[in-house]
This record gives sequence, C-alpha cells and structure tokens, in this order.
Amino acid sequence: MRSLVYSMAVSLDGYVVGPDGGIAWTIPGQEVFRSSVDEIRGVGVHLMGRRLYETMLYWETADQEQELDEAELEWAALWKPLPKVVFSRTLTEVQGNARLAAGGLAEEVARLRAEPGEGDIAIGGANLAAQATALGLIDEYRPRVYPVLLGGGVPFLPRHEHQIDLELVSARTYDERVMGLRYRVIR
Repeated sequence: MRSLVYSMAVSLDGYVVGPDGGIAWTIPGQEVFRSSVDEIRGVGVHLMGRRLYETMLYWETADQEQELDEAELEWAALWKPLPKVVFSRTLTEVQGNARLAAGGLAEEVARLRAEPGEGDIAIGGANLAAQATALGLIDEYRPRVYPVLLGGGVPFLPRHEHQIDLELVSARTYDERVMGLRYRVIR
C-alpha cells in the first residue's frame, strides 16, 4: 500500500509561513534543493491545497521562461508530469497534470492507495496536512527544519486533541544548517 507523506520546510518554532505571509526564509541552498529533487523521485502523486498549488504553478513553465541550473531543470522535469490532486473550494479548473479532487480527503487517499501505482502519495500545504493528520491518514512526516524563529504564522500542524507516536527513521544536517528529519507514524 502506498504511504502518505507530509514534507515541508518548517521554522524551528513550528511554522511553514511567517506572520507576514512570507516564505523567503525557506529558499533552499543547493544541498537542500538536491534532497527535494531526490525526494520527488519517490512520489507517484501529489495532493495539495489551493495556495500550494498556486505557488507551485511556477514550475509548470519555469524551464521555458528563465535560465535554471541543472537541479532546477531536473526538478521541473520531474514535477511537470507528476499527477497532482488539488483540494479547493474556489478553483473551478487547474492546469498541467493536475485535477481537482472529486471527493473528500479520506476518500481520495483511499482511492489512490487502492490504485495500482508506484511511489508515495505526497501531501503539501499545512491546512490539508492538518486535515489528513486529524483523520489519521499520514504515514510519514518529513519536516526540513530551518534555523529561524518566526514567532507566528501558519503552523506546520495546528493543535489537535490526540497523541500521535512517531519513530525517527533518519536525520540529516545539510550544509545550510537545515535539519532534514523523517518520522514514521507508529500504528
């Protein structure tokens, strides 16, 4: 069965977006970006909310509009054909290899897990991941912890009312002082 994996940049105090709505602190150095390229190779489908979808639209045409380095070209080549499922109450259409979710999150995840296919089911966007956490759907958490304290903003995960036990699978420190962590949910 395919695993549902939540991977995002997070500040040391637990936020994915700062109080001003900014994410400039998440701009990765080469080593962190390379790890993201390696990670996306293991993804078979990506679930995302509207805001993340709109942010990631850049990669649909980035290779045509700008000069990209080798890692960025590789990311774009992997990202563009990757199937994406967008959860939104406001969008009526999406671009690229994306589709709007036909059902609720639990139903979409169950359907994707039942389908034949390789690679993880990635989930992005703090609000969507919070819903998946509350439903007990996430199998792995992969935060990339940046050495910054934001003091507020959008949390990696909002407070929820039950404990989730995790097992550390791996930890890696990147040259940029970013810590890549990988935790598996203990069921």
